[in-house]
Amino acid sequence: MIHTQDITRPSKHLIEALRNIGAATVAGTLGHMGFRNPHMVGPLAQSRGKSIVGPALTLQFMPQRPDLFNEGEYVDPETQLHRHVLYHVQEGDVVVVDARGDMSSGVFGDMMSTYFKGRGGAGIIIDGCMRDRPNVEQLDLALWLRGWTPNYHVQTSIYPNAVNVPIACGGVTVIPGDIIVADDDGVVVLPVAMAQAVIDEAQKHHEWEVYSRIKLLEGASLQRYYPLHPDATDEYEAWRKTNPKS
Repeated sequence: MIHTQDITRPSKHLIEALRNIGAATVAGTLGHMGFRNPHMVGPLAQSRGKSIVGPALTLQFMPQRPDLFNEGEYVDPETQLHRHVLYHVQEGDVVVVDARGDMSSGVFGDMMSTYFKGRGGAGIIIDGCMRDRPNVEQLDLALWLRGWTPNYHVQTSIYPNAVNVPIACGGVTVIPGDIIVADDDGVVVLPVAMAQAVIDEAQKHHEWEVYSRIKLLEGASLQRYYPLHPDATDEYEAWRKTNPKS
């Protein structure tokens, strides 16, 4: 079992600038930059309308192997690594768990989730399951999961192996400290080094898209207004001068 140090968190101005940029826009912008699929396949939003942006704390599970893991010796709570990722949580952090897509192990339950909320965590992403659904739902956390199970985290075939190491979650590589952008569309992983470029491109896209949406609602040409055709640029710039806050 591996313990690692805390993450390096991105600057707060990057996090704040991303709050109004949805997962779809971040994913699409990254796609044009060569990141073909930054979207996690598997974890789904458990509460509609919630969105989060924050740095990733990671937890890695591995298949159980008797010479590496024996639950009979797992009697000291401090050897339970799923606890240790929560010890690192600061306000706004996102816990991301590679649970190997396992549908029979509840990575966290009621009490761990209560601790996470008390620490000010932003949300939990698990390529797998949680347990204690009725009590956890009362906490009103932002969760993206594959599902729920009554089993505890090492009851079946996996065990927590490492904290704050690179993981694969939902088919996407997650480096500790990566920025997680998640909403009803799903979970997107944004490398910190790409964040400012994504913000800049997304802002440009947002500005002309507002105008395009207005024109499309008026029944105007899709070919001309989405994406905005170069022939419509002067028209858009004129509109922008009279609508600077749009």
